[in-house]
Amino acid sequence: MSVHLKREIENLKQMLLEQCSRVEEHLWKAVKAIETWDGTLARQVVDRDTEIDRKEVDIEEECLKMLALYQPVAIDLRYIITALKINNDLERIGDLAVNIAERAEYLSSQEQIQIPPNLETMAEKSQLMVRRSIDALVNLDCQIAHRVCLSDDEVDALHKQMYAYIQDCIRSHPEQMESLMHLLSVSRHLERIADHATNIAEDVIYLVEGHIIRHKKQDHR
Repeated sequence: MSVHLKREIENLKQMLLEQCSRVEEHLWKAVKAIETWDGTLARQVVDRDTEIDRKEVDIEEECLKMLALYQPVAIDLRYIITALKINNDLERIGDLAVNIAERAEYLSSQEQIQIPPNLETMAEKSQLMVRRSIDALVNLDCQIAHRVCLSDDEVDALHKQMYAYIQDCIRSHPEQMESLMHLLSVSRHLERIADHATNIAEDVIYLVEGHIIRHKKQDHR
């Protein structure tokens, strides 16, 4: 590896880790806004979304520049390709955090209702998956990455249970239907966040081991 390419890859790693931290903070604030009915906190997430979008473009441009200038091979090429893919997943998690924050902002203007227990569990598991996928990236740890992938089924199951719960609540409290539908939307966004965390974990496995495991759940067991 040339000295220049090594320097550029270190810079790319730093940019990617800063974006990880930014996205994780946005997601935490969005979930907290739902749990506490805090419209002000939710608005902070919405207003700062452009920062994540701008950094996503910067990282993509950096990756494309390195591919054009250095024509990397082997592990260097894998890292740049992985960074491009993870960058996209991080931006999508940021967008989904904004969607959750928008639901929180609306709910903060309505009469407060009980947050479904399954939703709180989903939020905890989804955030943990994002955190662990980032840990797997930082430490290049495939064991952590495989655990993230296995957790996706748990979040999917909780999301399915939310449908039945919301239906029962609407029958019992039809006057709360609009707020309940917003909570169901939050559940859907959390399920998608778990999917993107899984994508990041699978990309870490590709980076370290050099093989693609997407659509092969047996490889996580």
